[in-house]
Amino acid sequence: MAIYDYSVKDKNDNEISLGEYKGKVLLIVNTASKCGFTSQYEGLEKIYEKYKEQGFEVLAFPCNQFGAQEPGSQEEIQSFCSLNFGTQFPIFKKIDVNGSSATPLYEYLKKEAPGIMGTKAIKWNFTKFLVDKEGKVVKRFAPKDKPEELSADIEKLL
Repeated sequence: MAIYDYSVKDKNDNEISLGEYKGKVLLIVNTASKCGFTSQYEGLEKIYEKYKEQGFEVLAFPCNQFGAQEPGSQEEIQSFCSLNFGTQFPIFKKIDVNGSSATPLYEYLKKEAPGIMGTKAIKWNFTKFLVDKEGKVVKRFAPKDKPEELSADIEKLL
């Protein structure tokens, strides 16, 4: 399996093949609206705007598994992100990233880029995965890693 073999649901519950993103550098992030890291939406939007013309995409996946910090409906999540952070990158349907109900995409990401000391579980909101133009998961970033700090890694892949 490769990242392009996976499909996800968009905000309107439509099935989207990640194959649509072939040839682009991706930053895949599990997000939440009521988290101490929520302000990272601003940084995500800034790097998206900075690099999108060069073939970069941010793919956000709301998740309510950490402290129930994403309790809203899909509409509430979209509205919150748009109004507070002016987000233009895609925010997909809310998912689980850990456990038996984890989406297959996140099972793949965790296998390809384990965390510290080989741990696979996502520890918190705003864990980030950087994927190159060939669909290879090249790096995993911790929630505390701010999006604006990822520029050098992104530029290497563009």
